[in-house]
Amino acid sequence: MPTFDDVRRIALALPEVAANDAGTEFRVDGRLFVHPWLERLDPKRARVPNLDVAVIRIAAESDKEVLIQMDPAVFFTERHFDGWPSIHVRLAAVTEAVLQQLLADAWRTRAPKRLLSRT
Repeated sequence: MPTFDDVRRIALALPEVAANDAGTEFRVDGRLFVHPWLERLDPKRARVPNLDVAVIRIAAESDKEVLIQMDPAVFFTERHFDGWPSIHVRLAAVTEAVLQQLLADAWRTRAPKRLLSRT
């Protein structure tokens, strides 16, 4: 069962990835491709990071429904992310191999062409 430490390790192993100071948001060429879910626990308070769920960039918003239908125990979304190509991944339910593939694919969606041509 992967944790956010595994997300961090996998993301930082990808070319030219930078993390924020907290080590929870990962970017390539300044473009965000994975971060923790900012969950709203109380409607009158700010969202708080939930490190049990990674929000991972995907190629197209239409891929969300496919992933959710494929395994709703692993994948979900919320209304706040309507219109955005990203998927919520329950880390306790995903395999490390799937997580690695999701993060590599997310990196590819954000990496500049100069990096893509080297991989």
